[in-house]
Amino acid sequence: MKKQSISPDSVTQSLYGDISNTVFEKAKHIKLFVCDIDGVFSDGRIYLGNDGEELKAFHTKDGYGIKALGASGVDVAVITGRQSNIVQTRMTALNVKHIVQGEEDKLPALKAMIKKQGLSPEQVAYIGDDMPDYQCMNFVGLSIAVNDAHPTILATADYIATIRGGFGAVRETCDIIMQSQNSLQYATGASV
Repeated sequence: MKKQSISPDSVTQSLYGDISNTVFEKAKHIKLFVCDIDGVFSDGRIYLGNDGEELKAFHTKDGYGIKALGASGVDVAVITGRQSNIVQTRMTALNVKHIVQGEEDKLPALKAMIKKQGLSPEQVAYIGDDMPDYQCMNFVGLSIAVNDAHPTILATADYIATIRGGFGAVRETCDIIMQSQNSLQYATGASV
């Protein structure tokens, strides 16, 4: 297990409370932030209409965090096991350059992405919520679980967001990365 206990003398004060100095140090080196979609960017529920139309809800706080993180120089990617036009539309609106859909085995896609960008795993953060994210979270330098993640994912994560998936956990992670890299104060723009 990667999860670390936090002692009073080894913490950094973040916008979201105390986090371990280890997490804060790892966040300083992040150049690529990879996100799952269902249960991370959304609350995990999928709404189906009578005509088979699929709907998902995305939070503008997460959208703002992604745009601000991208503007700060950290690339953003999504890897999801499902295929959805909604995801393509939303991520394109957020200027996410790396959108991988329909990958049930996410680790090969993650490794290919890291190699293509010339990064090391230590320069990558990954946020997930359930077992399809497990291997990716164990491969990267900084693993994050949303607050309502599966217990195995919570036990695997370097950091557990204070917020649940679909309600700002992505924004929380973006803020912590930017705070660690001294770029949070330069975040500008509008919520999207």
